[in-house]
Amino acid sequence: MKKKLISLAVAGALAAPMAASAQGTNVTLFGSVQAEYATVNRDGQSSQALIGDDTGRSRWGMHVTENLGGGLKVKARVEYGFSTGSGALGIARERWVALANDTWGEVKFGRVQSPFKDFAGGMTIDPFAYTTLQASGSGGTMTASANGLGSGANGFVNSAARYDSPKVEGFSFSGLLMPGDSNRLDPANPIAASSGFAGSQSNSGGEDGEWDFQVAGKYEKQIQGHNLGVFGGYSRDNVSTRQRTQGFNNNEHVWRGGAMWSYQNFKLNGQYENINNAVGAATCTNAGQLGNPVTGQGQPSDSRGQCNSAMNQNGSGNIWFVGGQYDLGNTSLIAQGGMTNAHAAGGQVSREVSSFTVGAIHNLSKRSSLFGGYQRAMVDTTNPVFRDSNTYSVGMRHNF
Repeated sequence: MKKKLISLAVAGALAAPMAASAQGTNVTLFGSVQAEYATVNRDGQSSQALIGDDTGRSRWGMHVTENLGGGLKVKARVEYGFSTGSGALGIARERWVALANDTWGEVKFGRVQSPFKDFAGGMTIDPFAYTTLQASGSGGTMTASANGLGSGANGFVNSAARYDSPKVEGFSFSGLLMPGDSNRLDPANPIAASSGFAGSQSNSGGEDGEWDFQVAGKYEKQIQGHNLGVFGGYSRDNVSTRQRTQGFNNNEHVWRGGAMWSYQNFKLNGQYENINNAVGAATCTNAGQLGNPVTGQGQPSDSRGQCNSAMNQNGSGNIWFVGGQYDLGNTSLIAQGGMTNAHAAGGQVSREVSSFTVGAIHNLSKRSSLFGGYQRAMVDTTNPVFRDSNTYSVGMRHNF
């Protein structure tokens, strides 16, 4: 009996520090699982269909919050994405640690989303975000980049610091800085992949191209049942040394502005982007397309996507998007569309892409939903790689 009591006392002594460290700390496991049957039919090519999730909705992760007292909190997040249609274990999404306070806001450090994606416009105003019917990428009405500075579903910014302010009198602000100075962060790094340091369009900044940044702000107000909001932002992607050797001459500048309105069951929103000297946030990358086909010119005939929302390298242009939604019980009816204008640059011809999307989302519960719809993209260009396309999709999603 004494031996049992001693064992229990030792176990209790060992467990005490663990229990103490858990006080004031909240760990949340979260995720989302989505599968859709999506068919992409590009004119003159065979239809490409699959059951899966190649637009990056499915993910799982852990969010940690520790209360330090005095209103100060430490937060951490680790998140991975996967496709329900394959056996891949997952890709890295957000990975950051943060300090937060209700008075002065939150500062994150690590791999983060950009304000253009989850704060001012972008995915926040597209009800079909993270589906084959989304406005970014092949939809052609939002910038969608692998370096994370656009609105791409699979785009994240590495080696970054991000600040989000609290809302004061309807105003809020967000800013991102990528200060890293390293060859491996160079989006045009030609080092062989076998070295383990190969660069790609998945990173911004890099050698002499560091200090990329993005700022955005918005104002929201309710007036007699009408919810109104306006937002705007600026993004700068600096040219690196290696990018200059590949023909990139100037830093990229993207300006964004937009508005939102809702009243009872109706919602309207839209945004406009002006792009100058496309470097990374608005050039053709895997994350700028549907799925993960070969990027750039000469895509294979069985590709499911094309870079409708991309500018030509070193080129300029503009993108606009508008959408409307009507909620009928648990069902949302959606219609949206817009246009991309990519000016000719560097021997690449101009391109104009317009698209419209119609569909619906039906909520089975607070966590589960069904969705489906149709999207038509129409391309006006002399480049034969880009073709008109029809997209059909029906899917299901569960959040936990």
